[in-house]
Amino acid sequence: MVNLPIVEPGSRAVTGPAADTGPAGATGPAKGTYALVSLGCPKNLVDSERMLGLLRDDGWRLVAEPRGADLVVINTCAFLEASRQESYGVIREMVDLKRGGGTRGVVVAGCLAERQKEALLDEVPGVDAVIGVFSRDDIARAADRLIGRLGEQQSLFRPAPARALDDSHRLRVTPRHVAYLKISEGCDRTCTFCSIPRMRGKHATKPIEEVVREAEELAADGVRELVLVAQDTTYYGIDLYGEPRLVELLAVLERVPGIEWIRLMYLYPIHFSDRLIDAIAASPRILPYLDLPLQHASDAVLKRMQRRVNRSATEDLLGKLRARIDGLVLRTTFITGFPGETREQFAELVAFVERWRFERLGVFTYSFEPDTPSARLDGHLPEEEKAARRDELMQLQQGIAHEHAQRQVGRTLDVIIDRHSGVRDDVWIGRSEGDAPDIDCAVYVTAPGTSPRKPLSGRILPVEIVAAAGYDLAGVPADG
Repeated sequence: MVNLPIVEPGSRAVTGPAADTGPAGATGPAKGTYALVSLGCPKNLVDSERMLGLLRDDGWRLVAEPRGADLVVINTCAFLEASRQESYGVIREMVDLKRGGGTRGVVVAGCLAERQKEALLDEVPGVDAVIGVFSRDDIARAADRLIGRLGEQQSLFRPAPARALDDSHRLRVTPRHVAYLKISEGCDRTCTFCSIPRMRGKHATKPIEEVVREAEELAADGVRELVLVAQDTTYYGIDLYGEPRLVELLAVLERVPGIEWIRLMYLYPIHFSDRLIDAIAASPRILPYLDLPLQHASDAVLKRMQRRVNRSATEDLLGKLRARIDGLVLRTTFITGFPGETREQFAELVAFVERWRFERLGVFTYSFEPDTPSARLDGHLPEEEKAARRDELMQLQQGIAHEHAQRQVGRTLDVIIDRHSGVRDDVWIGRSEGDAPDIDCAVYVTAPGTSPRKPLSGRILPVEIVAAAGYDLAGVPADG
């Protein structure tokens, strides 16, 4: 019996404070030192890495711990009430550190800053600067001003740009062999529960040539796995080219030397064309892993959510994907307890999950967002009922996911090695093609003859799966 830790589907890793892994290192004179705490989704992490790169290029040195740093930068999340509370908690912790002399300044950036704007300075006295989402490239100016004592509290906000921001020259905090690549910004969807358009603006496509240039830069830095992210990946290109261009983008990215895996995240069901399915099915580099957030299965609830897709169309798409993409792993997310959701409508969702048996699935309870249309709907449910429905759905999904893991025993899977286990010299932690970084499962690989001095990190190996425990797998290199 192999005992493996359990990784809950839908969990989200938090990066930060980050360690200095960039080419600038910690040598030579520096303007000052700073620490960064990055909260939220991979799209936010790309913004964090861009700010890290700009500060590095401006002569600042990144340190691992906030205590003792000249300043602390917090890149916040504000998508849900829980994420806002987490962001406020970190901000207050860093302000307390400042009051105790542990740092000279606190800079708040990201979605909470964009959502609250100058009000944040009043809500948390002691914050020195607030930088909106689209002012992230002003981070070095804000840092210089703060340490130079050129003024008191400062706020920097720019309007949403017509085109996506440049994400090149980042200082990455992900493992060297994997990187997130943001292909667009903002969202044109009008989902009634979502505040993203308010914080991130309208959809803005990053031109194909710019995405490719960033991919080439990442590949030159050792990246082998690109994880494509956006608020709405299948919408890519419509605003800039007049039609979806994800297929054309993927065709070019496949030719970037050094890139072995391309993983697609945040694929809205609309605009998922037959051409896109065929491109994924035929590609040796685009992984048979699709992140397809569906949110619900009841037509009545989908209509109240304003998702602009119904259950029948969704099932048609799922049928095509299952039939035409070999070895497909599907990830999705659902919301329980949306305003007006009846027990019968929830039962529809349960039956839908039972039928389609998603390999990866996360469930969130509906979060009341006062500035969204759903806040004005009738039929809001008690928190305990929303949580009970979430737990019921996750209990069902747990069995589905465990069955999927057991079916992998005896198979040989390609696994990318992320890091050493820290438990035994010859045990490493990796991911299969069906596992995205941070949110999915792990494969524990025992490779005799290896050690931290003979690292495997970044290698893609054929691994024979010999055991499963819960969601996770264990195996040995198939090639010996």
